[in-house]
Amino acid sequence: MAYRSFEELEVWQRACRQAVEIFRLFDGCKNWTLRDQIQRAALSVPSNIAEGCERNSGPDFQRFLSIALGSNAELRTQLYIARRIGVIEQTILETLITEAKQISAMLNGLRKSLKPKLTKN
Repeated sequence: MAYRSFEELEVWQRACRQAVEIFRLFDGCKNWTLRDQIQRAALSVPSNIAEGCERNSGPDFQRFLSIALGSNAELRTQLYIARRIGVIEQTILETLITEAKQISAMLNGLRKSLKPKLTKN
C-alpha cells in the first residue's frame, strides 16, 4: 500500500468520520462522564493513526496503530454501556459497532502490511 500522508489512508478517513458522528451524537448527552470518555476514545483513533504515520518509523507506526486499536475497543465498550443505560438506541448502537469493528479490521490489516517492511530493515 503506497501513500504519501495519513490523510490518504482510508482507515484514517473512516475513523475521522466515526469521531465526528460520535461527537454529534453525544453532544447533548447529560451524562458528562460518559460523553467525555466516549468522545475522547473516538478522537484518539484517528489521532493515533496520524501521529504514528508522521513519525516516519515503522515500529512507531505499529505502536500507534496498536494504541488506535485499543482506543477503538474502548469506544465499542462505552457504546455498549451507553446502550444499556439508555443513552442511545439499539439501531444506532448496531451501526456504530459495525463501523468500529470494520475500522479495527482495517487497522489490523494495516499493521500486518507493515510487518514485512519492518523485518527487512
